[in-house]
Amino acid sequence: MNTQEYIQSGIIESYVLGMASSAEAAELKQLCLQYPEIKKALNDFELALEANALAKAVTPPPQVKKQIFAALQSNFVASKNKAAENTKALVSPLNETMVVKMNQPSRFLAAASIILLVISGGMNIYFYSKFKETTQQYQALVLEKNTLQANNQIMQTKSLDMFNSMQMMTDPNMQKVSMPGIAGKEANYATVFWNMKSKDVYILPNKLPLPANGKQYQLWAIVEGKPVNAGVISDCAGLCKMKNIPSASMFAITLEKLGGSETPTLSEMYVAGKVG
Repeated sequence: MNTQEYIQSGIIESYVLGMASSAEAAELKQLCLQYPEIKKALNDFELALEANALAKAVTPPPQVKKQIFAALQSNFVASKNKAAENTKALVSPLNETMVVKMNQPSRFLAAASIILLVISGGMNIYFYSKFKETTQQYQALVLEKNTLQANNQIMQTKSLDMFNSMQMMTDPNMQKVSMPGIAGKEANYATVFWNMKSKDVYILPNKLPLPANGKQYQLWAIVEGKPVNAGVISDCAGLCKMKNIPSASMFAITLEKLGGSETPTLSEMYVAGKVG
């Protein structure tokens, strides 16, 4: 197993942030037992996330303290009124009054407990919102990283295609067939590379306008005066491989419906060129 690819896949981050599925979580736990490097990566990310949260901790605004004490005062007044009502209810018909006194230390301890409880609740809400904001920012960074990796893979693939195309174009077995634009479309240009040994045909659409929606360019080989379908031109980097053509005296490109046509639309011909 390639542990480095697994670590870079983002599953560890998803697990720590609570976004992994049950199957992914079970797999990660099992792999942590088998591969120390995966376990270390998990621990490192948890520590880094905790350090980042502590480093970005922000002192609550002054109004948070005012709101907490205002809530405390309101609760204390309400509790005091309720206690007074309960005391009145304890008066007996014989006017024998039960007096329940709370010593001074107990009052301070009760008030302190309420204050700590309210402050703790307020701080938990405040720091949870900050943690959630940091988590969202991290998720955005992970998404950006995955996008960059995907784009990099696409660029590598295109670069490899271009390199292979250059290799084929310099092959001595390749015959180059230039196809300039026809009358009225002189700005267009394309090139056919025809392997005289394998008879494989490749097209390089040097300068062709983007086809309209529902349209696609199609290559034709003229064999004994008749057009032979050589394939539709897809979006490829460098040379596009077409159909194998044993013999031809000319090549041409027309604009056809998506998927190609059985016969060329001559009014939609863009380029053409003779072999040899």
